[in-house]
Amino acid sequence: MIPVAVQAFSDQATAARSLAAALDTPFETIALHRFPDGELMPRARLKAETVIVYCSLDHPTEKLIALLLASDAWRRMGVTRLVLVAPYLCYMRQDRVFHPGQPLSRDVVCGLLGARFDRVVTVDAHLHRTHNLSAVFGGIEADDLSAAGPLADAFVGLERPVVVGPDAESEPWVRHIAEHLGGDMLFFQKVRLGDDEVEMRPPDLQPVRGRPVLLVDDICSSGATFIAAAGLLREAGASSVDVGVVHALFGAETEARLKAAGVRRLVSTDSVRHHTNQAHLAGLLSQALRNEVEP
Repeated sequence: MIPVAVQAFSDQATAARSLAAALDTPFETIALHRFPDGELMPRARLKAETVIVYCSLDHPTEKLIALLLASDAWRRMGVTRLVLVAPYLCYMRQDRVFHPGQPLSRDVVCGLLGARFDRVVTVDAHLHRTHNLSAVFGGIEADDLSAAGPLADAFVGLERPVVVGPDAESEPWVRHIAEHLGGDMLFFQKVRLGDDEVEMRPPDLQPVRGRPVLLVDDICSSGATFIAAAGLLREAGASSVDVGVVHALFGAETEARLKAAGVRRLVSTDSVRHHTNQAHLAGLLSQALRNEVEP
């Protein structure tokens, strides 16, 4: 049995191979059989004492079932340590019961994963009221990494940009990226009116006139936040508006609306597979996981 291996389902093999290469560990794709009625049967063959499982949890319903079944298979094979690398962590937005009759989805999903894995590593989890990620997973090790560095690297070359966040919660990314690029920073106040509707209350936008603007946030799904902000920034005289997002959860229709709102360039990390992936996380993840492969 080898000491450490990285494993992933075939749909995430590209990013997982990059991580395995950065860690200098073997990699295996997990076979996934689908029965006629839709039931899943994963099968892992490579035996290791520690398995680092790469599974980003966008479109999570089927992925969660396959992952939980595979975790049982690994334990039965003699794996002593299971580390889940989920660059995008699902169901974190529902972190309280907002209306009677709703579930507390965060605790349900994280409870299932915490019971099966010894450590979880994620990137910019959508944490509003969650202050202790480890506690949500039942006390196991849990790391929430910041993708600000890889995103900043993807925009090197912008000359004195104004880096703009949609709200005060984006301050850590905005500050890091602005300092890295030698730019300034501003923050909107965001008021969410619904799943697809937001009101963006701007600060004094005089500093953006004639300058490139970089809008950054953790998630883009409906695109409502970026669309509203981009329109205001273009009206204020920004020479260009680019968007940097950690988790690209949007489709072609949203992308078209972003372009129509004046967004010049869209860049995302590869936390979720998307054609805008230009900021790669293998280096960031491998640094966090170095203690899993080195004595």
